[in-house]
Amino acid sequence: LILDETENTYHSNNFDEAKTGQLPASTFKIPNTIIALETGVAADPEHLFKWDGTDRWLDAWEQDLTLKEAFAVSCVPCYQEVARTVGLERMRTELRKLEYFGMAFDSATVDNFWLRGDSRITPLEQISFLKRIYQEELPIRPATQRAIHDIMVMEKTDDYTLSGKTGWSIDGEDNNGWFVGFVEREGKVYYFATNVAPGPGFEMDGFAAARIRVTRLALADLGIL
Repeated sequence: LILDETENTYHSNNFDEAKTGQLPASTFKIPNTIIALETGVAADPEHLFKWDGTDRWLDAWEQDLTLKEAFAVSCVPCYQEVARTVGLERMRTELRKLEYFGMAFDSATVDNFWLRGDSRITPLEQISFLKRIYQEELPIRPATQRAIHDIMVMEKTDDYTLSGKTGWSIDGEDNNGWFVGFVEREGKVYYFATNVAPGPGFEMDGFAAARIRVTRLALADLGIL
């Protein structure tokens, strides 16, 4: 799903799926970062997560990471630490303040509700939230606004700036992937939310790359990248 804000036009290969909710997976690191900064759990993007020396799923997570670095490498344990420190009631309060609805959690699941369970967000809702970030419509401090905009930048060229976040949930036998964000180009902004699931026989070694590849192909097809 792609929104051309200037033309106020949506483009999609499947508008029904654009209204279908999925677990947010690591795209939840966007609001979780905002909440960390707003509550003071992280003072700024240089907040340091100390690695405790235990084995982690990715080698990139097995080191001390700043908040900005943890976002870039999608460090799940780092953001689980954020959620536990924020706590149940503050998490609920902050999500209501951000109008980030559809999350289902309790004290036992406050550090994993975006990865498994009944939390859901649709591609249309992803873009709505991204628009409110970009247009500075969220009720957050200017410092937090600047920080999240900077943290989300993935690629900057002479022609465009690409900002976003990937996500991948594995809930039982169900794999689901995201790539959401926006492209700034020539004074215009384009929002995107890609959701993918593997079909029968799909080689899962290519799943992580597929989320980004299919998004870039769609953006290129529209002349955005």
